[in-house]
Amino acid sequence: MTVSLSRAVRTPMLYFFILGDILGAGIYVLVGAVAKESGGAVWLPLAVALGLATLTAGSYAELATKYPKAGGSAHYATQAFGPAVGSLVGFCMLAAGVVSVGALARAFAGDYLQALVSLPVVAVVIVFLIALALLNIRGVKLSLGANMVATVIELSGLLLIIGLGAWVIVRGDADLDRLTQVGTAEHGFVGATLAGAVLAFYSFVGFETSVNLAEEVHDPRRSYPRALFGALLTAGLVYVLIGVVASAAVPTDELTRSSGPLLEVVRMAGGVPERLFSVIALVAVANGALLTGIMCSRLAYGMAKDGLLPSPLARVLPGRRTPWVAILVTSAVSIALGLTGEVAALAETLVLLLLVVFSAVNLALLVLRREEGEPGHFRVPTIVPVLGLGTCLFLFTQIHGEVWVRGLILLGLGVLLAAVNAVRSRRGKVEREPVDAPVG
Repeated sequence: MTVSLSRAVRTPMLYFFILGDILGAGIYVLVGAVAKESGGAVWLPLAVALGLATLTAGSYAELATKYPKAGGSAHYATQAFGPAVGSLVGFCMLAAGVVSVGALARAFAGDYLQALVSLPVVAVVIVFLIALALLNIRGVKLSLGANMVATVIELSGLLLIIGLGAWVIVRGDADLDRLTQVGTAEHGFVGATLAGAVLAFYSFVGFETSVNLAEEVHDPRRSYPRALFGALLTAGLVYVLIGVVASAAVPTDELTRSSGPLLEVVRMAGGVPERLFSVIALVAVANGALLTGIMCSRLAYGMAKDGLLPSPLARVLPGRRTPWVAILVTSAVSIALGLTGEVAALAETLVLLLLVVFSAVNLALLVLRREEGEPGHFRVPTIVPVLGLGTCLFLFTQIHGEVWVRGLILLGLGVLLAAVNAVRSRRGKVEREPVDAPVG
């Protein structure tokens, strides 16, 4: 008898899952990079990026409620285009997720932790990822309970930055004129806004991992759209406010030079220990790794159920009803990546891989409109996936050549897996076709 996943996830848990995955650790270093591309008005490209991300999120909201399956993006692509494309999309998501967990483990063992205590990087990476795997196996409800606590801490840190920045403004030490300064030596108003929005868009990805929990969500038709758009809007509001206070409180040149731009706000305001942000950053990194690890294991489980990956990955622990084989395998690969020095180089290809996934999801929604799916599912206007696809195509043009070189290697592996699954699918169809009886 097939054991299904437990529908233990309700709207608040799903909301915090998505919010925690979107917030992540990126915003702690992103503001300076956006300022370098767009100028002082950091809030503007952040607001534009929110709009761009919401388009593809709309496609996910419809598909997740129409097909509430753990395979997520790979399942949608399989439904629309067959197992070969489903394999490629699933591989891109899985590769991006596993590398991301490895990179986050490496980041957890880095400067933020070393500022508090000196420990060997190798030991920290191994223990950190084993602990996350055990938490994941223990059950999604416990994992998401831990995520809710971590997300509250992470969000509190960002709200503290907003409060400190507002204090700098109130006491008259800020320059509000910077909030209208858009443009750099390389770009005018439009070019600078779009260049900044491309970087800012990266901070909003993360919502796509939540669709892999659809099979474990109680009443996904109601819960998923509410949690998804609520989390996106919350993160967008926080990001825009961070952009406003950081721009006003800290000179643009200082923001662009700093590897910890939000720490510059703390220093400008005074009165808060800087070590506090090392702790908050560690919570953010750990939370991101936990959520991405959950996504990877559920994606591998869903792809195995669809016949796109080896069947043992679909095994579920009877008591806990968690995909234990998928958790162990994806965690082992993440440990291997986290122990290498190549994670940073691979991490730059994550956006390219995700844009392939987003393009396929938007196209899949258009193709699958003629299928009924779950009754009463959420539905977006047709213009939403069309604009979402256009956004992805635009962002493709902004990716640097060296990233394409690395990304094409991974995409090549994905294409190879797709070809193998296509051959298997054809053979399966031939074997199922009836053979004409001999005449005689």
